Amino acid sequence: MARSRLSSSWTLLLSLVILLGCLIIPGATVKHDNFKKCSQSGFCKRNRALADDVSTKGSSWGSPYELDASDIHFENGQLQGTILKSISPTQKVKLPLLISFLESGVARVTVDEEKRMTGDIEIRHGSQARKERYNEAQSWALVGGLDVSKSATLSTEADNGFTKVLYGPDNAYQAVIRHSPFSVDFQRDGQTHVQFNNKGYLNMEHWRRKVEAVEGEQDVLGTQEDEGTWWEESFGGNTDSKPRGPESVGLDITFPDYNHVFGIPEHADSLALRETRGGPGNHEEPYRMYNSDVFEYELNSPMTLYGSIPLMQAHRKGSTVGVFWLNAAETWVDIVKSKADTQTHWFSEAGQLDVFVFLGPSPQEISKKYGELTGYTQLPQQFAIAYHQCRWNYVTDEDVKEVDRNFDKYQIPYDVIWLDIEYLDDRKYFTWDPLTFPNPIGMEEQLDDSERKLVVIIDPHIKNQDKFSISKELKSNGLATKNKDGDIYEGWCWPGSSNWVDCFNPAAIKWWIGLFKYDKFKGTLANVFIWNDMNEPSVFNGPETTMPKDNLHHGNWEHRDVHNVNGITFVNATYQAMLERKKGELRRPFILTRSFYAGAQRTSAMWTGDNQATWEHLAISLPMVLNNGISGYPFAGADVGGFFHNPSKELLARWYQTGIWYPFFRAHAHIDTRRREPYLIQEPFRSIITQAIRLRYQLLPAWYTAFREASVNGTPIVKPQFYVHPADEAGFTIDDQLYLGDTGILAKPVVSEEATTADIYLADDEKYYDYYDYTVYQGAGKRHSVPAPIEKVPVLMQGGHVIPRKDRPRRSSGLMKYDPYTLVVILDKNGQAEGTLYVDDGETFDYERGGYIHRRFRFEGSSLVSDDIATHGSQSAAYLKTIANVRVERVVVIDPPREWQERTSVTVIEDGAKASTSASLEYVTQEAGKAPYAVVKNPNVGISKTWRIEF
Repeated sequence: MARSRLSSSWTLLLSLVILLGCLIIPGATVKHDNFKKCSQSGFCKRNRALADDVSTKGSSWGSPYELDASDIHFENGQLQGTILKSISPTQKVKLPLLISFLESGVARVTVDEEKRMTGDIEIRHGSQARKERYNEAQSWALVGGLDVSKSATLSTEADNGFTKVLYGPDNAYQAVIRHSPFSVDFQRDGQTHVQFNNKGYLNMEHWRRKVEAVEGEQDVLGTQEDEGTWWEESFGGNTDSKPRGPESVGLDITFPDYNHVFGIPEHADSLALRETRGGPGNHEEPYRMYNSDVFEYELNSPMTLYGSIPLMQAHRKGSTVGVFWLNAAETWVDIVKSKADTQTHWFSEAGQLDVFVFLGPSPQEISKKYGELTGYTQLPQQFAIAYHQCRWNYVTDEDVKEVDRNFDKYQIPYDVIWLDIEYLDDRKYFTWDPLTFPNPIGMEEQLDDSERKLVVIIDPHIKNQDKFSISKELKSNGLATKNKDGDIYEGWCWPGSSNWVDCFNPAAIKWWIGLFKYDKFKGTLANVFIWNDMNEPSVFNGPETTMPKDNLHHGNWEHRDVHNVNGITFVNATYQAMLERKKGELRRPFILTRSFYAGAQRTSAMWTGDNQATWEHLAISLPMVLNNGISGYPFAGADVGGFFHNPSKELLARWYQTGIWYPFFRAHAHIDTRRREPYLIQEPFRSIITQAIRLRYQLLPAWYTAFREASVNGTPIVKPQFYVHPADEAGFTIDDQLYLGDTGILAKPVVSEEATTADIYLADDEKYYDYYDYTVYQGAGKRHSVPAPIEKVPVLMQGGHVIPRKDRPRRSSGLMKYDPYTLVVILDKNGQAEGTLYVDDGETFDYERGGYIHRRFRFEGSSLVSDDIATHGSQSAAYLKTIANVRVERVVVIDPPREWQERTSVTVIEDGAKASTSASLEYVTQEAGKAPYAVVKNPNVGISKTWRIEF
């Protein structure tokens, strides 16, 4: 939600602040003056200048970093040593190096600074800030995958000036570590895929005392460094005191023979990352990662947004590799491409140099190995993947109930309705406005009657008011973030004067957990879930609309050290709070976050923030969601309809047809927009939107199965073209069509005005069938024109898949739980098909103890078979009993053999049945260009049973 229009409940003082310009006022586009460009960020400017200087000098450049050959030690899969940075002919800075070769085949390179590690430095201004470089980012981002390799060995190959380590599967990987200048080449099967410091941009700004510079004196680089931003830096009326002086880290990472790179969300840009040093179609600025509340963000830009995941993948035909830059401080990335390679340059303001290297070789391997480190996406409750209805704001509890009734009246399914900040009493979280929401329990009970849920917003800023008990507890118990002087930090947000809960503090987390108990957060039932917004954190009168970097968090870490993980600490605390609000009532939490970092996928969904109701914003939502998916955070979506402004009926309809392909599917709108609930839209658009939503609900079994796969192996829920067809070079930059999990469903949403066709690119020569009428499309490496009138979502099904559906329309997903299934069997060129279905109770964690079914459906020869592929546990029998009566009501086989025309029945054999039975078979021929199909009506087999249908 953005800072746009202030309600009458704001205080006079805050209104004065607005008049003085401290708050951001609505406008046509982003306020560029509120956010830094590289030239306005001291460390960014310095690191870019270093790269320019090195490039200018070429072969005459001598990097000041060398690995001390006498200090190298290798043991138990780890290489330790010391990098020496020459800062004068007689003076060197010691930088401890640790390279860990992990059992997974991932390599981790960490470089620190000895003086800061030992505390042998001085902090200026009497600051209480820590002396070390921040070394706790891993405690927030990483959850596993750090076991060191037992088989990694030093190479016996003699090579003076180099150390080589063999590691990875069958020791097929090799790290070639050059001593002087220090660099590392990471090789797979004898070929170099990733290079560190190949260009010589390595830069660790060592600690030094502030002394008056001697005019004309040069540093070891041979240039006069600009010290203007070493010791303090001003922007937007705020001065950053920088008590530790300059401390940035920078490194060039090169991908030889790779021309496509993806990742490092969040940016409103294409899936394939662009160059950042200018030129036609390129960016002038580096990609920035500094979680920020950006008002009406611009498109096709490297500008920072609300979240950041510093994972980059490089892809070429037959190979995918990646790097993960584990640093929580402000980070920029430059990209320069040539015919020979892609060169990237990473630099962060503070912290250690800590980089993981993934050698693939496939996109799936990157997803899996990255997920082992940072965790896989949560498996959400079933309702969370259905349709969410939101706006700023539903104004009363009766308003909510009326919206709920109207969805039923017009037979439009939905699962969740949301409340923005207007439900609060004077903007105080954990309260209800007594005038507009006098009976929240009654509202929640009405929703519960249809298995529906309520989500309410809870932000990290707490109204600074002595008579507010939560404010008093926050301050008196020392649980708030502090300013540079060690006093409680005060800034401005929705409540006016606010303080921020410091979730780096374990005591603050414990306190936060208690606030969500039913007896504390009065007026909430078990069907209430949470939206964590503004957690970058957003501070209306702060520099770049966030906290000053010299603020202090628990442990005296500066905010500059931890900024990008700030949001995840808050979400983690909320997740723990929601796990068990009442003893014995254990349910999977649902939390939506705006700010995120690597690891946030374990606890939350995300959305792309304050977009606009334009065709361009609709179009950019697809690459943004896809990029999050390949970066390990697939539970992603965008505000359907656009947050700002009023969409046309056509745009709104097309946005719903697009939004049903977001893993997180929510409509949302600004307080100044017209109401646009689907039932308010004129025909034919109301019916068009309704049919799109129903398509999402029809495919919920396929969606839930895709979520389950993501939760165990890290694969995206919706996949871009290159991920599914990694050898097809023509598809590497396609980011406007997507595949749903492993279903073979290929969707190409219409994102341009007045379009009546969609060009869908097919990489392979398998047959594809229109989802609705089975029109056949075939031809590898070609674009196929698919009819896309306003009432149609262009969707194809790839041959070779079995898609599970539920075809009976219901009011919510909860009411579909025991409905029968339809299985759609799309035969491939060889007359075969395969698919899976995962089902559990959709609420609890019983699936961790076997409380689920997992079936594989195979069509081979002339039989469709259901096999059990679940791992059974203590809850298996109990769950199977609850679902024992759920049946398959229909099987549709697309493009069956012609000889089936003569048949009228099939044989059904179910395990445990006394005898086989028969079911009717109807064969349907169609006009030329459309595939025939066959329908088995009521085979009467249990979805949880092992069975065979013989045609």
